[in-house]
Amino acid sequence: MTADWEPEIDDIKAMRAEGDGADLRAFMRQQIATGKRRRDSKPKPVAPKPPGHRPGVWPAGTQSPGPPPEWDIPADVWRRATRHHSNEINRPDQPCDCGDCPPEETR
Repeated sequence: MTADWEPEIDDIKAMRAEGDGADLRAFMRQQIATGKRRRDSKPKPVAPKPPGHRPGVWPAGTQSPGPPPEWDIPADVWRRATRHHSNEINRPDQPCDCGDCPPEETR
């Protein structure tokens, strides 16, 4: 956003040269106030709540999504998968000992 009037150097020099500098102080205060008005944003209006909404409750006719599907995977399967991933990253030149990989001869 641009100002309506940008002060010129010559105008400011003229205000400094005049009297006690009251004009310059008043002008600078006015410039600061204008800048603050431009910078301060107006508060956004609050969106209206849907009719019949109770805070903290799922809307009528719906339910919470429930646990994620990953929670149904047994812990032993997770353990073997993480072991396999760790072996691929940290020991790529050695046979994997995760328990799910086929023996080295059949690869």
